[in-house]
Amino acid sequence: MEQGEFQFKLKALRILENEHRYLKYLMDDWFSLALKFEHDDVRSHLEGLMVTKDLRQRLKAFQEPLKQHQEKEEKYFFPMLGTYIGYEQGPILSIEEEHKEIEAYIDHFFHHSMHDSGEMSLERMKEMVKDVMEAYEVLMVHMVKEEAVLFTMADKVLKAVDEEVLLNQVNTMITSG
Repeated sequence: MEQGEFQFKLKALRILENEHRYLKYLMDDWFSLALKFEHDDVRSHLEGLMVTKDLRQRLKAFQEPLKQHQEKEEKYFFPMLGTYIGYEQGPILSIEEEHKEIEAYIDHFFHHSMHDSGEMSLERMKEMVKDVMEAYEVLMVHMVKEEAVLFTMADKVLKAVDEEVLLNQVNTMITSG
């Protein structure tokens, strides 16, 4: 598959797939900062403060499109697919749990990084960034699972009328600007 090609035939799924591409692009941006801690490229307290501040800003900018995307999935896509494959257990339920897990990792990082980081040691900053690393890992696996399992199922089972309704529901922006 070429970079510009979509994997799915249904337009609604292409929108969600394209949003995944955009979110991955944003993720790479903030993940590169987290890797600075992981690879011990942050050598001073001041540098750690600057990287943490930048990481907070980029994660904050990432949160809104992520939230908008997940809301579309939870409000429209999952219930529609659930009418065909079941909703109370199975892949949809586990994917929704991952949404909560991702949010928890990011919120945990924000909670611990909002305190006076001027007094925080470089080791503490490195420890704190592990939440960001976990969020990234869960997000990457999560999107692969959504595309490989849920999107693939939906591409096969959704009827034309469902696809048209879903397309109208998900054909909105996930960014505010």
